[in-house]
Amino acid sequence: TMTYIIAEPCIDIKDRSCVDVCPVDCIHEYDRVLVIDPEECIDCGACVPVCPVQAIFPMEELPDKWKHFTQIEADWYNKKK
Repeated sequence: TMTYIIAEPCIDIKDRSCVDVCPVDCIHEYDRVLVIDPEECIDCGACVPVCPVQAIFPMEELPDKWKHFTQIEADWYNKKK
């Protein structure tokens, strides 16, 4: 499955428009950024167009400069277990 990653533009913004439109409530606050739970996400993409800072990317399209955000999501995921 494709997963979405929330990248650097979200830091300290945390607008939460994405949370409002998410049909499965898979977006969570973690430190200074929002993260998407890859197990809960249904890959609908509803969050992408509503982000006011364009911080949400399909993992395959995540710009190289923000690849480390996959690790931030993984760190959150491992802490939640």
